[in-house]
Amino acid sequence: MVRLYCRKRHGPRVGLCEECAELLDYATCRLDRCPFGPQKTTCVNCPVHCYKPQMRDRVKEVMRFSGPRMLLRHPILAIRHLLDGRRERGEAKEP
Repeated sequence: MVRLYCRKRHGPRVGLCEECAELLDYATCRLDRCPFGPQKTTCVNCPVHCYKPQMRDRVKEVMRFSGPRMLLRHPILAIRHLLDGRRERGEAKEP
């Protein structure tokens, strides 16, 4: 989603712009350290908000922009993400 956002908002280039690369690195780091591990739901349904407020706002902006476009570019991933959002906390994801 970050790559799609960066390409459409900041222009075509090789790789991500500095701002989007920073956001992707931050999000990856936070997800790697998530205490829920494989049982994690989508962040919006999570009881623990591990993103700083400023970074959470940036992620929301990326998700709002890229979410609808994901249905056209990566429909299976988009549908899986929607289903993950409907899953209850503590329900294990299937691998």
